[in-house]
Amino acid sequence: MQFISASDESLRTQGRITATADGGQLWVYPYTQARFRFTGRTLAVRLRNHWNYGDIRLGVIIDNTQYSVRIPSPAEPDMPANCAEDPETGMLTLTIADHLPTIEHEAVVFKRQDGGMHYLEFAGVLVDGDARVSAPAQAPSERRIEIYGDSVSCGERNEAVLYTGKADPDVDLSGYSNSWYSYGAIAARKLGADLRIIAQGGAPLLDGIGWFNAPDYIGMESIWNRAAYNPAISEPIMWDFHDYDPHVVVIALGQNDSHPDDFMARDYTGETAVHWRARYADFIHALRAQYPDAHIVCTTTVLEHDANWDRAIDEVVAECNDPQVTHFAYSRAGTGTPGHPRITEDEEMARELCAYLESFGAELWER
Repeated sequence: MQFISASDESLRTQGRITATADGGQLWVYPYTQARFRFTGRTLAVRLRNHWNYGDIRLGVIIDNTQYSVRIPSPAEPDMPANCAEDPETGMLTLTIADHLPTIEHEAVVFKRQDGGMHYLEFAGVLVDGDARVSAPAQAPSERRIEIYGDSVSCGERNEAVLYTGKADPDVDLSGYSNSWYSYGAIAARKLGADLRIIAQGGAPLLDGIGWFNAPDYIGMESIWNRAAYNPAISEPIMWDFHDYDPHVVVIALGQNDSHPDDFMARDYTGETAVHWRARYADFIHALRAQYPDAHIVCTTTVLEHDANWDRAIDEVVAECNDPQVTHFAYSRAGTGTPGHPRITEDEEMARELCAYLESFGAELWER
């Protein structure tokens, strides 16, 4: 088989990506991906998986058919039949398709899950020795969206469709997380836009509360400007915002800040709630400084939460008095489901978000 490096121009990538020392790419955030065309019967991916927890699955789309392939964890004694490991480098060769028809194929390889679960070093792909690899036929989009959020923005547990409108069962559903069906990804594809999801399950806005990295909780204020942020996997890597200028930035935070104390519901005018609103305004201003031409949309999701969080966001946006910063509320914001949104609820949010963005007209995407 022939190896096509991640840096090859025929592989069109999308996401907040940094280079690794050996010429590969570090994929941290969900929906990070590579698109390409190839001929032949076989496709494999070469990668190094930095596992923290959960059932890790690589997202794959070949000829518009989507499926997932398990990436074994270091705790497993034996490699599955479709996976081989180089013991010296820890690099895995994962066969994701074989016995394909000998025609040209379109493929997308993407990260389904968040950086809390794992990081992925993507080295490249392998195809048959006589195969050709080329760039996608469709030109790159000139529309760009970036989302800062939590598990809902990641598409966490959204494939557990039998639990639509229900609380999550008390079992590991990590393998059911799929960023491709997150509301943002669905909306971006409907709008024909490129998308970066800067999101982490359990992340609040502020450090010290929420669910991520217990008991030393980390919030989006320590994630948003990093290419890598999970202390369980590596030292942080700062991001310099050099290669991406989004037209739209969505801030979808406020769900996890209520843990362990729902201070916004308990005492809206109290010191802690006032402090949170001030820090939310600071976060808006930090993003505006990085992206002065972007339209910033502040929102929550349909996952159940107290209405005071939406009230707080609306108040902060009003005080910003900036036409490029707006508040958008879903029709079922905070009331749609007690558990993580499933695919149909992600589709519901995507439809409403698309309608909201389209209401600004074509000039939203003009620069």
